[in-house]
Amino acid sequence: MNVLLTGHRGFIGRHLHRVLEERGHDVQGVDLERRHSDALDFFRYDEGGYDLAIHCAANVGGRASIDGSPLAVATNLALDAWYFQWLVRTGTPRAVFFSSSAAYPVELQQPGDIHRLVEDDIDLDNPGLPDATYGLAKVTGERLAQYAEAEGCRVHVLRPFSGYGEDQDDCYPFPAFIGRAKRHEDPFEVWGDGSSTRDWIHVDDVVGATLAAIGHDVTGPVNLGWGRATSFDQLASYVTQAAGYTPRIKHLPGAPQGVHHRVCDPTRMLGFYQPTVTLEEGIRRALDS
Repeated sequence: MNVLLTGHRGFIGRHLHRVLEERGHDVQGVDLERRHSDALDFFRYDEGGYDLAIHCAANVGGRASIDGSPLAVATNLALDAWYFQWLVRTGTPRAVFFSSSAAYPVELQQPGDIHRLVEDDIDLDNPGLPDATYGLAKVTGERLAQYAEAEGCRVHVLRPFSGYGEDQDDCYPFPAFIGRAKRHEDPFEVWGDGSSTRDWIHVDDVVGATLAAIGHDVTGPVNLGWGRATSFDQLASYVTQAAGYTPRIKHLPGAPQGVHHRVCDPTRMLGFYQPTVTLEEGIRRALDS
């Protein structure tokens, strides 16, 4: 296939780029790291000719950026709107939109019993309050995906949970923990009180599930995750034990934390893809990298 891949030098994008090329596809990358290669301008002026478009370009930057730079993150609204306009204008037949677990209502992710988020927890006609402007942009993008579908473009909507990998930027929690463990930091800092949970999925499985969704022509949004709730204290324990030491945990209650519980029900994904990289294996790979 002739594939457009935006954000191809970002975390998810560069892994997709490698696998797509290994499978023999002709991939055109668009990324801000390449001079004169802005996805927003590309969508405004390009005339198409692609069999598949995968849109990874976004302004994120971790929890500190989501909480501290809401207007910068909100530029994703414009970027995604132009993406869907480009899909329809050019008649691109198939596309991928990466939504996010941040699109889910924050009221479902509070302290107490863990609510495993299912795809139908988001009603696009009445979606509830998502997580910050990042989540707002993703909910809006899912709505725009429906409009593009109505115009004839098949759009695969994926909701990754906490994606991670050995080459992720250390503004995200997993690589930050790996870095502290490699340095044998003691005390070991954990943002918040350590009890909030996340559902970790390795980038290899994000890529594998994405390509499987395309191959199986999966319709509707799909959670990408294991359904395994891991607290940040537990993650710190796993990482430091794997690194061969047992530090004192130092909680930072004033640091950005996000929602309390964010764990998925992966049933829909398991219908077409089985993840392969456990959290323990992902930790081992990152420490060895």
